Amino acid sequence: IGKTAGYIAPASVWAQKNGPSVWISTYTKNLQRQIDQELDHLYPDPAEKAAKVVIRKGRENYLCLLNFQEAASGGGQRGGGHRGGSSATLRTGPGLGLVARWARYTRDGDMVGGDFPAWLTPIVTENSNRAEPQGIQAAGLTDRRGECIYSACSHYRKCFIERAVRKSRRAEIVIANHALVMNRAAQSLPRHQADGAKPEEGDEGGGVGHYIFDEGHHLFDAADNNFGAHLSGFETQELRRWLRGPESGRRGQRGRGLVDRVGDLVGDVSAVDEAMRETVRAASCLAGPGFMGRIAEGNGQGPVELFLQAIYAQVMARAADSRSAFDLECPIRPFDEALLERAEAVAKALSDLAVPLKALIRGLSRRLDDEAETLDTSSRIRIEASVRGLRLRAEMTLPSWISMASNLAQETPEEFVDWFGIERNFGRDFDVGMYRHWIDPTIPLATTVFEPAQGVLITSATLRDRKPEKEGDVPDPSEDWSSAEVRTGAGHLALPASRAHFTSPFNYREQTRVLVVTDVSRTNADQVAAAYRELIKASGGGALGVFTAIGRLRAIHERILEPLHEEGLALYAQHVDAMDTGTLVDLFRADEDSSLLGTDSVRDGVDVPGRSLRLIIFDRVPWPRPSLLHKARRAAFGARTYDDMITRLRLKQAFGRLVRREDDRGLFVMLDSRMPSRLATAFPDGVEIERVGLAEAIAATREFLRENLASGASGQADGKNSL
Repeated sequence: IGKTAGYIAPASVWAQKNGPSVWISTYTKNLQRQIDQELDHLYPDPAEKAAKVVIRKGRENYLCLLNFQEAASGGGQRGGGHRGGSSATLRTGPGLGLVARWARYTRDGDMVGGDFPAWLTPIVTENSNRAEPQGIQAAGLTDRRGECIYSACSHYRKCFIERAVRKSRRAEIVIANHALVMNRAAQSLPRHQADGAKPEEGDEGGGVGHYIFDEGHHLFDAADNNFGAHLSGFETQELRRWLRGPESGRRGQRGRGLVDRVGDLVGDVSAVDEAMRETVRAASCLAGPGFMGRIAEGNGQGPVELFLQAIYAQVMARAADSRSAFDLECPIRPFDEALLERAEAVAKALSDLAVPLKALIRGLSRRLDDEAETLDTSSRIRIEASVRGLRLRAEMTLPSWISMASNLAQETPEEFVDWFGIERNFGRDFDVGMYRHWIDPTIPLATTVFEPAQGVLITSATLRDRKPEKEGDVPDPSEDWSSAEVRTGAGHLALPASRAHFTSPFNYREQTRVLVVTDVSRTNADQVAAAYRELIKASGGGALGVFTAIGRLRAIHERILEPLHEEGLALYAQHVDAMDTGTLVDLFRADEDSSLLGTDSVRDGVDVPGRSLRLIIFDRVPWPRPSLLHKARRAAFGARTYDDMITRLRLKQAFGRLVRREDDRGLFVMLDSRMPSRLATAFPDGVEIERVGLAEAIAATREFLRENLASGASGQADGKNSL
């Protein structure tokens, strides 16, 4: 029924009459951009829209003016790297000049998925490992977690992040994302209610009465990402950097430790100053720069690195293929006594770190109270922001780590699953640790987000799973809500959720075809590439290729780029082209004969109506990855039934990209012959799965698109859209 009629217009009416803001949350940046474009209809005057609408993202997306100033004056710098292990060099000269010009005219300073020109990314940075917009973050132009000095910064009043925060308090509509919403909500709750959550630094939590969650089928995954606890090298190194500042000794490296950020705020109270300095000293127990190399070589330093070194050895010893390019993991039991002793040492070291950290919090908080009459506004803002950041670490992060390490010898609480793991990026180790996730992460989601809110609307075309029907069954549209409750957490609320589903305006039987190719080996990259190449040529472009692994995407892209170019067909690809996904989709949409290869984020939430998208090609059935976490959930939620539900919802979401308006026509092609018939209910009623050879699929693609795109035939509805 469309986003404007479905929720944007009602939300704006509510906000105008009642206030405060209504927050519209999405899972992907693509949909944030789409909703922003939809709001042009509601607020045609740009000035009015600027006053009433604000887009909110994590701080790491925005240009930090202080970072930019120091980069421009310091002659470039080497970024500290990011989770993937790569680093980026910030170029000077023309690149920084172009950034300065952009910063003067940008709407909101968003460098990753906003109005920052994609072509400028490789000019500004030299990303040594991969051509992606994360190079901007790694080069240090955007804000970094915990680095902000708030009102002490000379750019505070002009700061893009702070302006967005201030505007969101007055706006009618705030377009955010699931992670940010959960972060802010968790920040306003006691630690025991949001164990392991990662709140947004420097932004007060709570205060939102009404939420609209589009892409509601992703709430489960967003909650899983937000409410897990990771006692890992990367996470502990980030805390160490936040407390101690840069330690690598590289000239020009930006970053401020605790003393630089709050040293002038402790006043003349020696006990508070000592607590601050003892906190910095105690932080030496955490993993330091270069931890992964030392751990892999058996040269870990300090309690945390020695604990992680023991984990690394256990995972490698129990791995079926220790040379795999993919992540490695193993159960935490059985383990030897040496690992248990190191875990106990970590728990003690982290507890010793928490003591002065809490003393520092008390001292700074006392100053807010004791000097309430004389403390200037700027200092009060800085102290409040500093206390929030300290409390996140002292009351949420450290207790979850201490609990994991100190209780290693005990049974994992039944609502969680623990495991040891090594995270890899194309075969290169970049993190190792102990991981704890909720088996059902929608439990903390319901507690932290839904219960405090006055109203929550969750919407998606793929909230409900339609199970295979037995012969003689008559489908009942009022049933099959169990998957929606499992994936959103609505079942954990005291009162049942209201339910509504709406009929689609499209005749999928006439407008689409679904083909499963039976004679292409999914493990043979040459055969898969040939299938992609010939199908795209048969459709004349307009193809969206969806992959379940980045490595396979790159392998196929390498094989088909030149042949398609020779046919005059442009090809774009995620994880290859140095552009954010939103820009790639814009190019794909604008050029009707281009094609786009991507992974999950193009499978979900991409809106490309018309001829620009007339063919979807899947390389494999998107089964869940059989990790230890998934196995625990599989056991809890119904074994094969759970796997089938997830896979059908993924297929359903991908198929939904194909028809966006009444005159759209297209084919959905699966190159995996092992797709079972029980997944057929992922597609709308009347759409049958045809199993054909590749030659037949190519001919069918050419014929179907030639006939249907020429006729522009339209039909009646028989799909389903759920709200």
